[in-house]
Amino acid sequence: MKTTKSLWLFIFLLVPHLFFLNGQAQEQKLQSFTQYDFVPGDEILFYDDFSQDAIGDFPALWTTNGSGEVKTLNIVSGNWFHMNGDEAVYSVIQPISFPDNFIITFDLVVDDEFTEFELTLYEGDVDIEMNTDYYPGLRGLQIWPCSEYGGGWRSKGFDEENWLEGSSEKNPILSGELNHVIIWIQNRRVRIYHRGEKVLDGPTTIVKGTKFNRLRFCCWDSESKPFLTNLQISTAAPDTRSKLITEGKLISYGIYFDSGKDLVKPESYGALNDIANVLKENPGVRVNIIGHTDSDGDEAMNLDLSRRRAESVKSELIKTFNADAAMLETDGAGESQPLASNASPEGKAKNRRVEFIKL
Repeated sequence: MKTTKSLWLFIFLLVPHLFFLNGQAQEQKLQSFTQYDFVPGDEILFYDDFSQDAIGDFPALWTTNGSGEVKTLNIVSGNWFHMNGDEAVYSVIQPISFPDNFIITFDLVVDDEFTEFELTLYEGDVDIEMNTDYYPGLRGLQIWPCSEYGGGWRSKGFDEENWLEGSSEKNPILSGELNHVIIWIQNRRVRIYHRGEKVLDGPTTIVKGTKFNRLRFCCWDSESKPFLTNLQISTAAPDTRSKLITEGKLISYGIYFDSGKDLVKPESYGALNDIANVLKENPGVRVNIIGHTDSDGDEAMNLDLSRRRAESVKSELIKTFNADAAMLETDGAGESQPLASNASPEGKAKNRRVEFIKL
């Protein structure tokens, strides 16, 4: 049975959840995420962690027909977009040129009143910033992250004539905890990952010919008011072998760390496994692993962090994927080699990376 709203608010806002320790999730093992077979590409298309927004403001890169504000939470760090309107739509202002193969990731925290909310990707007019129709644009895809009360996960590809649906009750969204959601779109196929498993895999969920260019979230249920952050859209499935062996350089955005930490997160399994396979197929190759950071914080500390992260990547490749230690060197560049301006969250996300350089 659900708690009352007043009791939940006391628990949620005043008492840190047992899942967390000092603001960080308890450590999970990389090996437990073997179903995470996606490999993020080498280009970030959109990123927002709301760090550029003042607490209490509506975020600058979004628009809505309801209400919302940026907040902080006691159970986890960072700025969080609280979508707290009634039956409201929240749209990214800028159009996004989605390729056929891309990955969306975001972090979600919800309270005990949460049942579901909706992520919609659609093909719409690039000059219209927000479409409040239930089925917006010419074609689209709806994905519902749900609590156990809402049924887990649902998806629906649509156009004017078709509904292509899928559902799963596996690993629903948990209240009072950090939920890291990963969605991999590959042509017409939709894969969703959560809590160490692939929770939904629909091979023909998207209507043929759909070209996404808009993203929005919707809170149709007046009680579902989620907190969102770290929304990232990146290309997917780079040709790792060609990039590393032929071109001599691979940039990876698929190796994840908590802010300020050097421990490789288990969501990195797919990217590391892909790199390890290339190394095994090319035993004569030597590779330098180089960590990079954004410019937040002290320059010397960032340099040290980048070096420790590179060492951590090397250790996982050897320990978990049986890579040959003699093939791997490590280094760190800190914040000294940015790919983009550090003036925006998206630019910082592009600068936080791991590079693999053929020697």
